[in-house]
Amino acid sequence: MNISTKTVTIMSSREFNQDTALAKRAARNGPVIITDRGKPSHVLMSMEEYQRLEKKPRSLADAIADDRPEADFDWEPPRLEGPFFKVPELD
Repeated sequence: MNISTKTVTIMSSREFNQDTALAKRAARNGPVIITDRGKPSHVLMSMEEYQRLEKKPRSLADAIADDRPEADFDWEPPRLEGPFFKVPELD
């Protein structure tokens, strides 16, 4: 199993335009997310990473099984409420 330590960098469009060399250096360590008005709009990555992604499509099972630390996240399922979602009493 290949565990990599990729770093995600976030830059505004203005920062990207002012220092593209910095963005290219950051892309060597992981994706660079470029934002427009605070919302992600583009991703810059190394050619090697792009070719790796193009070569082998990932299945959902592969994405779920990914051991990268940045792929880990907490998720709380929504609570079901209302008259139709009562918890049964088991006395």
